[in-house]
Parts: sequence; C-alpha cells; structure tokens
Amino acid sequence: MAKLERCPWSTSTPEYRAYHDDEWGVPQHDDRVLFEFLILEGAQAGLSWRTILERRDSYRRAFADFDPVKLARFTDARLEKLMLDPGIVRNRLKIWSARGNAQAFLRVQQEFGSFDAYLWGFVDGTPVINRFRELREVPARTELSDRISKDLLKRGFKFVGSTIVYAYLQAMGVVNDHLIDCPRHRAVQR
Repeated sequence: MAKLERCPWSTSTPEYRAYHDDEWGVPQHDDRVLFEFLILEGAQAGLSWRTILERRDSYRRAFADFDPVKLARFTDARLEKLMLDPGIVRNRLKIWSARGNAQAFLRVQQEFGSFDAYLWGFVDGTPVINRFRELREVPARTELSDRISKDLLKRGFKFVGSTIVYAYLQAMGVVNDHLIDCPRHRAVQR
C-alpha cells in the first residue's frame, strides 16, 4: 500500500498528524469550535502551532471550555490568576484579549444570529478551494483574510491580524489549503 502523502507540516508528531487528518481544513460550523480556534490562533501569534496544540487541553480548562458567555464574564482577578498557569502561554495581552474577544464574539452572534453566519458570509457559505502543490505556494495572508481581519478589528477583536486570520480560515475549512496531493484535499470537500 502506498504511503499517504500528508501535507509536510503535519508529519512531525502523532498529535500533528491527528490534527491534520481529523480537524484541519474540515469546514466548521459550530460556534463553540469557531470561538475556540479564534482564541487559540491568537494565542499562537509569534509561536508555533505545535506549542498551542500541545497546550490545548490546558487552554480549555483555563478558558471555561471556550464558552464565550462564561469567558466574557471573567473578572480581572481571574485573568490575573491565569498569568500563573503553566499550562498556557502566559502573555498578559493574549490572556486579557480572550475576555474582550469573547465579548466581541457575543456581539457578533447577537447581530448575525451566529458567528458561523458571520464568518461564512464572507465566502457565501462555500469554502475557497485552493490547488497548491507545494507549501511554498501557500500564502500567509490573502485579500479575504485582510477583509475579515479589518472587520474583526473594527468589531473590537484583538490578535486577529491578517496572517492569524488566514491560519484561522485554513483551520476552520473556510479555505482548503491541503496540498492537492494530500488525501485530505479531496476528503474535506465532501
């Protein structure tokens, strides 16, 4: 049997392979998951995704299982306590932005009915299917991520620059950037 040719970034650890094979690029419509990844992608800024992926369970514990209603109500004291949590990246701006992002997320849900409707509205509900052969072809940002980033910033979100947003769009399946020789490229389109 031929060896599966996964996207090269995903082969370094079993966790990375599982994330690539089971989650990355699958169109996501669950608001809780959309919120979780918005926070995790922001936490990843300046770091490797592996750093965050290895701490994902700690982030879930620290941030009330990414319940935006609960996180939006975190007190200053609770956020300060998270600065001592060795299971997450202890960056004050990132930790404090999680509460503000939860509040902004809830406002978007109120306005659009769901964050899913807001996010997928940028692509008329249809994923962007790219056909890249090599990692070097995959952009760090696009016109789409620029537009979404600008709108999120206007709505009060933090750690949502265009590069972060593009990684988010890839992860949530809004953009399919599995390389075309990767078995997941076709699979996530189904």
